[in-house]
Amino acid sequence: MVDILIAILIGLALGSIPFGLVLTRLAGLGDIRGIGSGNIGATNVLRTGNKPLALATLVLDAGKGALAVGLAWWLLGPAWAPLAGLAAVVSHMHPVWLGFKGGKGVATALGTFWAIAWPIGVAGCLAWLAGAAATRRSSVGSLCAMAAGAMAGFVLLAPPIAWALLGVALYVVWRHRANIERLLAGTEPRIGQGR
Repeated sequence: MVDILIAILIGLALGSIPFGLVLTRLAGLGDIRGIGSGNIGATNVLRTGNKPLALATLVLDAGKGALAVGLAWWLLGPAWAPLAGLAAVVSHMHPVWLGFKGGKGVATALGTFWAIAWPIGVAGCLAWLAGAAATRRSSVGSLCAMAAGAMAGFVLLAPPIAWALLGVALYVVWRHRANIERLLAGTEPRIGQGR
């Protein structure tokens, strides 16, 4: 029980760091929550027109998922590491410092995938690139990444860890429900535009 609590606390602490908000404020771009979709993730940071800042947000958001898994693995062993990753993703989406309104968790989930098993991270990133390149829509890339990561988990990992990754992926997909509605309606904006 103590190990579970420690894993969750590691993930919550790291996941709640709002790098997109911090970086855009440091760059003098104001509050990212007032731009585009209002999210704090890399896709919305890109809407400021600052590509290096968006890349930095992407790397840092992925890094906190990977670090959560790595720290939990080091302190507690592999059994609870995926739980720390899941907690980091949830905390990124609902950071306590921002009234529980954060990003959609894609980068943090991909960082979690990489830390648990790098081939799963590769599968997720390649799927994101393929989906985004084919449609010019970040949300499609994100949905493809989550599907690929979850499927790769069941091929490469023990069932309990694979189910944990599926939980991460499904929660990220659920956070994209408005994007899915817009995709079905044909109104989802392309990368760098709108919401």
